[in-house]
Amino acid sequence: MSKRRFWTIESLYEELIQQGILKRPKKVKLADYIGEYNYLGTVLRQADIEPMPSLSDVRQLIALYGILPLGSQAVHEKAPLVKTLLLAGPSGVGKKMLVHAICNETGANLFNLSAANIAGKYPGKSGLQMMLHMVFKVARLLQPSVIWIEEAEKTFYKKVPKAEKEMDPKRLKKNLPKILKTIKAEDRILIVGTTKRPFEADRKSFCKVYKRIVLIPRPDYASRFVFWKKVIVEHGGVITDILNISCLAKVTDGYTLGKILEATQAILTERRIKQLISKPLTASEFINPLAKQDPVYKEEEEAFKDWYAKTPLGKKRAKALKAAKEEEGTGKGKGKGKKKSGGKKGKKKK
Repeated sequence: MSKRRFWTIESLYEELIQQGILKRPKKVKLADYIGEYNYLGTVLRQADIEPMPSLSDVRQLIALYGILPLGSQAVHEKAPLVKTLLLAGPSGVGKKMLVHAICNETGANLFNLSAANIAGKYPGKSGLQMMLHMVFKVARLLQPSVIWIEEAEKTFYKKVPKAEKEMDPKRLKKNLPKILKTIKAEDRILIVGTTKRPFEADRKSFCKVYKRIVLIPRPDYASRFVFWKKVIVEHGGVITDILNISCLAKVTDGYTLGKILEATQAILTERRIKQLISKPLTASEFINPLAKQDPVYKEEEEAFKDWYAKTPLGKKRAKALKAAKEEEGTGKGKGKGKKKSGGKKGKKKK
């Protein structure tokens, strides 16, 4: 590469595309992320059980931390500065889709700095510095920009697996905290990490970089019901009285939206769509492709909750909930006290 290529923003842009670092986001919107509100959340909290956020909550948080600040300079200037965002959850819950949705909704450039994507590119310390310089120069000049780090836990591995040592997954570990300091209030740049194995990272250094964490759960019954209807129709299927969507939603407890999508694509082939007039779809057809896939078990979801509870953000949230409960309890006590004293005064007057 000649130095001349880096004289213009166009040459930098072209270089990053050729190296596969600057990507074209997939055409998805936030509205495509189907998910309902968890109406049992309040009931669970009353029983001292902290529920997982609903998919509707996830959608709102993505809009709040990602889309609104990146999409509007006015909002960005007034809202609290969010430099990083971590999307954590099992495989197939839509983490990657949400990254692409942020880019599409805001018109942001998408830079992929995942360990697997930058492996072998711009080798050595000077090569790494040059790559980061190019990425953030283009990101600033052509903002808004999203820097995506897939499998974000790899950058902060507690112990690098032997099979991944050649890839050098911890390559960005020292540079990320330094980069965050260079992102100013006027920069509409967001670093988004996605992870399905956050427990494999060193929690302290991981959470020092990713201060905002969005935990994405497996879908509940209501979300699965809505998603089944949408995905079947979108792939050419026809919903009749014979096709029991409620049954499908029940039997797919634990399956992510990604797995449901794969099962739908496996069944609704071109040949099957042509047979729909004489042979309507049934719920039992979707069971076989689903049986070949592993669901997200309750234990795995609990592991995510336990991990989140140990993060600074999780501890802060638990402390705030505890304080709110104590305040509520004190308020009830004060109310009772006032009633009693009022009664005594009434007796004296008589």
